[in-house]
Amino acid sequence: MFFGCFDQGRSSSKPPRISRRSSSAMTTVCGLLTKSQQPVPLKGISVDVLVQGFIADVVSELRYKNEEKTPVEAVFVFPLDDEAAVYAFEGVIGGTRIEAQIREKKQAEEEYEDALSEGREAFMLGREENTSDIFTCSLGNLPPEGEATLKLRYVQALAPEPDGAIRFVLPAVLNPRYVPQGSEGTTVTQNIARVPKGQLPYTLSLSATVESTYGINRIESKCTLEPLRYIAEDRTSAQVSLAEGHQFDKDVEFLIHYEDVHKPSAFFEAGKPGVAPGSLMGDPALLLTLYPNITTSKPGQNATGEFIFLLDRSGSMDCNTDHSQDSPLRIQSAKETLILLLKSLPLGCYFNIYGFGSTYDSFYPQSVEYTQKTMSESLERIKNLKADLGGTEILQPLKAIYSQPCREGHPRQLFIFTDGEVHNTNEVIDEVKSHSNSHRCFSFGIGEGASTALIKGVARAAGGSAEFITGKERMQAKALQSLKKALQPAVTKISLNWDLPPDLEAVVVGSGPQVIFQGQRCLIYAQIRGQHQSSHSTEGTAVLHYAIQDQTFMEKAKFSLSAQEKDRFPVHRLAAQALLQELDGAEEMDKKHLALETSLSSGVVCSQTAYVGVNTELGKPIQGPLIHRNIPVAYQGFSSAAASFGGMQLMCSMPLQPQLYAQRACRKVGILPKRGKLSKHISPKSDRFEPRLHDEPAEKESPLLNLVSLQNVDGSWLLDSGLARILGHTETTLSKTPSQVAPNVWATVLAILWLHSKASEQRDEWELLEAKALNWLQVAAGPQLTDCVKAGNALLGTSVSPQIFGL
Repeated sequence: MFFGCFDQGRSSSKPPRISRRSSSAMTTVCGLLTKSQQPVPLKGISVDVLVQGFIADVVSELRYKNEEKTPVEAVFVFPLDDEAAVYAFEGVIGGTRIEAQIREKKQAEEEYEDALSEGREAFMLGREENTSDIFTCSLGNLPPEGEATLKLRYVQALAPEPDGAIRFVLPAVLNPRYVPQGSEGTTVTQNIARVPKGQLPYTLSLSATVESTYGINRIESKCTLEPLRYIAEDRTSAQVSLAEGHQFDKDVEFLIHYEDVHKPSAFFEAGKPGVAPGSLMGDPALLLTLYPNITTSKPGQNATGEFIFLLDRSGSMDCNTDHSQDSPLRIQSAKETLILLLKSLPLGCYFNIYGFGSTYDSFYPQSVEYTQKTMSESLERIKNLKADLGGTEILQPLKAIYSQPCREGHPRQLFIFTDGEVHNTNEVIDEVKSHSNSHRCFSFGIGEGASTALIKGVARAAGGSAEFITGKERMQAKALQSLKKALQPAVTKISLNWDLPPDLEAVVVGSGPQVIFQGQRCLIYAQIRGQHQSSHSTEGTAVLHYAIQDQTFMEKAKFSLSAQEKDRFPVHRLAAQALLQELDGAEEMDKKHLALETSLSSGVVCSQTAYVGVNTELGKPIQGPLIHRNIPVAYQGFSSAAASFGGMQLMCSMPLQPQLYAQRACRKVGILPKRGKLSKHISPKSDRFEPRLHDEPAEKESPLLNLVSLQNVDGSWLLDSGLARILGHTETTLSKTPSQVAPNVWATVLAILWLHSKASEQRDEWELLEAKALNWLQVAAGPQLTDCVKAGNALLGTSVSPQIFGL
């Protein structure tokens, strides 16, 4: 069973045109419907992916069949990555191929509505108004027994993960976006039909070809894959596909491991034939990828700053990070991450912790100095945090943070943790952007379905970085990687120079590189103007200059001017998308006009445009009332319960799903005031789900987290019973310290030895707090440190090298 919505009383025999924006013109019936009551026209999705280095070119094919006795309009709302550039849309209806045309959105809607009113088959693809990562595909007037195939194409630049893997994601999960109280309008995600895991009525097949001059080491996925097949002996090309029978109820993710991902690369692409030179699509385009090698002091030393942590405590944070019950709760992972971040902060900094939902609160009225007292107080408060603040209203806490004056000499660094389910995405990004000159923003999207538009948008707006945590990935490691970036000195005086033949000129598309971090790729798109003479050099050079404090640095990359002929023009589309992202939401008329012109000329959809295709060869108009069908999607939250937030009505039915999801749904809207676990009870008369509460088992404590929690603000540990318990010894045994060694020095050495021997796989999570401990030991330990390390290894039965301690 699943939720569905359909319209009644719409006729295709040329009624007056009905605006799709007008809800009063139609009667909408929503509820819990069986599959037999409402057939789903979408039968299958097939996806073909071509990954070339850092570029993914994707073709998605949607296959429809109308098994009803009247014409249908099928509406499919689906997520795409915020950086995906949708550039083509076509359909085959009744054997006729129709290529959709990109139009201004209002014109596209009118053409689509006119076609439906005239009884013609039509289809339309557009982006939701308030966010760049949700698209709506409509197919209208599909006749009884009629079949249609819609095909959309998009291109996307792929980013490396902290371990160097290139991450490609085909998003499946689209969670409802919270609409703040008092906001006008609604979100398209509110009325989408949603089904429990394993019950989607359509299938997904996906095959991918991966090409890289670096060589392909392996491809990993949390989905079941067919064996990787190399199609080149030097392993520069390979193919992989999803195993048969894959259910499209979770994101499809590939982690592609190249042999050497951190080499600079260049992709030079010829202009589109038939397009006048001097335009973005007519001139050659260049994609340059650089990896600046910034040499800085060891992280965590001599760093200052104001660190503000903004944690989503809405009800949806009480869900697992993915569809499986053995993945961690989002709120629990966030709490553990906050503890590690708190312990890893540098001495002398300032900090504060905010939580938000329908309301917001903070640990302190304003940021406080990082001391033993404030750290201990905050640690206890973090342990007691719950996902109990209702909805997801992030704008007001952001305004409260920005209303606080910045501290001189302490650059502000903002860390946002959220599952990203908000409706007013553009408004939030604009707020962050308006304060971009006074802080950096690092964002974390938690769980499948997190809005890439929000998470990437706020990081891009304020010069930070964005990370996504799905499945059983540890949020802690990614958050600590971002803290290391935040502790790096700010990069200034960024400039880009070109060495090209005299007849050519490079013009950077957009504003160019604004932020540089150690080890993070730097993407540069450029339009190459002019007429290249064959007698001149066939090579160009890009030179990137920047400064850190009093030092200047330079990165140089050479590239060939021999243009590659590509029929899909991926570099041109990506360049257009990069420019559109900068222009999106601008109020100035000249910027709006430039965005519209760029979208129409490149074919890349933006908020002002949409694709529309009409079957003009239809002889006889399609007769009969037109029935509206929403295509169901997977829902990561509480399965078949629809939350009552932003005007939605809560309806629960739990045929096979774990009942904890329903509890979290109810808690989000304030129905269940206390934390507990639901037992399933189905009333034989009403067939409704009735919650019953009993105590949940306590979260299993992590030895690493317990050890970290005991660390002092200066990096040291005390020799006490808590440390003894974690190390597996009695306090009496530990109290026998080596000669002339202070108890806290001995305790700190033992703690570091334990980290290296028992938690080495999680080193990214404790590296910064270890750096603090080692700094403290260098001052406090004295010449006895060598004997102390030797005695510690003997006591714990470890063999950690003294070099760890700088010996």
